[in-house]
Amino acid sequence: MQQARNFADRSCARNGSGFDKRITSSLEVVIIRDIVLVLVVLVVVVVVVVVIVVVVVVVVVVVVVVVEEAVIVLVVVVRAIVVVVVILVVAVVVIV
Repeated sequence: MQQARNFADRSCARNGSGFDKRITSSLEVVIIRDIVLVLVVLVVVVVVVVVIVVVVVVVVVVVVVVVEEAVIVLVVVVRAIVVVVVILVVAVVVIV
């Protein structure tokens, strides 16, 4: 009787719980990979936004120094920045 019980325990451990552990660990790997992917995408989006803002600020400073009608250009540039930021935020929300 004890031998049959031991055999059943080994069989269940080999077929049932071992299989479940493999599924659980593979799901954990997939979840961790997805979280890392989302974090990488968010970091890339933030870096792109920072680069765009820096470039726009440099362009605005140059335009203000060179052009007398800088207010019109400044309004256009600010609108462009707002549009880009809104598009990036919507993209991040859709990804997440």
